[in-house]
Order: sequence, then C-alpha cells, then structure tokens
Amino acid sequence: MAKLPKSVKIKRNGVEYISNVERVQYTLHELIRAALRDVGKLITKRARQNMDKAGIKRHKGRMKKNTQYWVRRKQKTPNLQVGYKPAGFYAGFYELGSSKHKKHGMLQNAVKDNMEDIQDIQAQYLSAIEDERKAINLIDDNEYQGG
Repeated sequence: MAKLPKSVKIKRNGVEYISNVERVQYTLHELIRAALRDVGKLITKRARQNMDKAGIKRHKGRMKKNTQYWVRRKQKTPNLQVGYKPAGFYAGFYELGSSKHKKHGMLQNAVKDNMEDIQDIQAQYLSAIEDERKAINLIDDNEYQGG
C-alpha cells in the first residue's frame, strides 16, 4: 500500500489553510511510475513476440530471456528504459543490424506498432489523478524492473 504524505495545515488570523500539494505531487509521480512499468511490460512482451516472427534461430532463447525494462525512480521525473541485458549480447546485432545480420528492430517495432496501446495505458493511469482512492489502488511498489 502506498504511503501518502500528510496534508499541511496552517492557521492564520483564525482561518485554517490545508495544502495537499505534496500529496498530489507524490501521487502523480507514483502514477507515472506505475504507467511506465505497465508500458515496459507491454513492450518487452511484444518484442519477444517479434523475435518469434522474425525467424531468428540462433540466440533467440537467450535474447528473449535478456529482454528487460527498467523504470528509474530516483530521478525528478521517472523514466523507462527497455533493452537487452549484457547476457543478451547478440540481440543488439539483430536489433540494429550489422555486416552479418540484417536489421530486425524487434524493440523499435514493438513500440511503433503498439503506440495506441501505450497511450491507452498512460491515459488509464494519469486519469486516476482525479480520484485519490483509485490512484492509490493503481500504485503498486512492486516490480519496477522486470523481464
């Protein structure tokens, strides 16, 4: 369960002001992270499917296992990285092409072909900012790096 910052109450001249700015900033930050996590899951899944379609026979099992996403959370604004771990070394050659391998672009095509789904995922999470209870239920502190 997410731990939200408390509201700040200030009393001046008999009037009480309540500030939820930190609470809203925290909720928005966490919703962005959760949306990026789900987008990362989608892209890695579709990239693995693209590997099957590409007909790559050598290294395919190793490339699939080493396709991963990372949601970096310590930055001011969370960001998503999707790529191959070092053990999936040959995936870069198939992704970008080389003198011995033609370009397959499994990750690039996964993003291009699924832009509408990515936008739907982002919209689902970011529209939850209007309802605090719904937002708290969507925020999950698990698995911000996965394969």
